[in-house]
Amino acid sequence: MKVYVRAPYEEACLAELKELFDEVVYEPWTTTGQRYYEDEMLEHLLAVQPDALITELDRVTEKVLAGYDRLKFIGDCRGTPANLQVDACTKAGVPILCTPGRNTQAVAEMVVGLILTMYRKTIPAIQWVQDGKWVQGTTPYYLWMGHELQGKKVGFVGFGAISHAVAKILDGFECDISFYDPFLPGDQGHYRKKSLEEIFSESDIVTLHLPVTDSTRGMITEPLLRSMKKTALFVNAARSAIVDYTALEKVLREEAIAGAIIDVLDTEPPTEADLAIGKCPNVLLTPHICGATYEVTDHQSRILNERIKKWLRGEDMEKIVYNRDVLKK
Repeated sequence: MKVYVRAPYEEACLAELKELFDEVVYEPWTTTGQRYYEDEMLEHLLAVQPDALITELDRVTEKVLAGYDRLKFIGDCRGTPANLQVDACTKAGVPILCTPGRNTQAVAEMVVGLILTMYRKTIPAIQWVQDGKWVQGTTPYYLWMGHELQGKKVGFVGFGAISHAVAKILDGFECDISFYDPFLPGDQGHYRKKSLEEIFSESDIVTLHLPVTDSTRGMITEPLLRSMKKTALFVNAARSAIVDYTALEKVLREEAIAGAIIDVLDTEPPTEADLAIGKCPNVLLTPHICGATYEVTDHQSRILNERIKKWLRGEDMEKIVYNRDVLKK
């Protein structure tokens, strides 16, 4: 089998792929910084003629699969295959192997770091110094006084792997942690299960960590946002489609809540309309980088290699194949 690797891959794991398969063509998107959209993806598949594809950002659509029908599986170095048309892959009989948990630690560390950055007003304080405003007679100690994270009530919406990793870090700050997750039956150790309404009305910090599904799309509404404390902080490092951003911008501009940390926008790169929320003075906007660390490449490579080896052996197929309906074909 020939494998076409379009995702960045850890060196030892790439060597392992070369032992598992007859030929490995390694052309990661990081070489040029460009992902392939459907026309480019189809063009390169036809040129390389692989039996399997390992990707991360490239678009694989019905058009791609109709134009190239030799793929035995697709390895997608993402927690969920947002870059693939899953239904089209299933229809074409192509199993998808993903890498859940690849960026768990990266996101967790960044979320806590951003909360601390905003609580302590670090960025504007640095800019104040660089702008030459620290002069005789100023009192930065009082001017840039912020808040401590210790003892704050933190509410999670969704309590999967990333939320647990964030909570573990926050335990070191002695935070009071609760969560909303309809898929968990009750409290998880000292983490208390609450209703969505309780999470928003009672928390000092509300942080989202859940995927976009039919049930989560648009679930964070204006009434929920307005139920938050005036001193509360809202964090979205999950997906923009979960939140009514028009309502969030309105709430922020009215200073109905203290502020927001946002890592995801409706359109990326953003339009002027998307950037409007980032221009609110009480918003810390990052360009979808919470999961961006060099170590994530190592994690995704190891996770995918383990799943590929199981696929080759026919083991745990119900667990490792994302589009499990393909197994019925």
